[in-house]
Amino acid sequence: MGRFGFRRFVQNLSQLRFARFLLSGVANTVVTYAIYMLLLLKFSYQISYAVSYMIGILFAFFMNSQFVFKTHQGIRSLLRFPLIYLAQYLGGVVILWVWVEVLGLNQVAAPLVVVIVMLPITYILTRYVFLSGKRFT
Repeated sequence: MGRFGFRRFVQNLSQLRFARFLLSGVANTVVTYAIYMLLLLKFSYQISYAVSYMIGILFAFFMNSQFVFKTHQGIRSLLRFPLIYLAQYLGGVVILWVWVEVLGLNQVAAPLVVVIVMLPITYILTRYVFLSGKRFT
């Protein structure tokens, strides 16, 4: 690696946006699950899941706008962000179905495949929501 190549590598490494994205996803999972467990003390699992999922979307929005991308497009980002979760869910359903029904593979491992396939797609969509019209670095 030449001197300028190394400098660019170090600069990109220092940003670690994708690592922050992964870390915020872990934090979101922990927070959302904790809220779900607390709500289960008073409500049905359906209500607990729905409320914790919605709170998770808001938490993810906050984490992505403040920690991962450190910017947003105002109301535009806020309105577009839930669509990422919809796309993530629908893509996951399709991948799950193909994995289990078409390929006949293990249904226990299927959700892991969904995460592996959907993670870069989710990152790209999230990056677009928060950096639309800005430089994609």
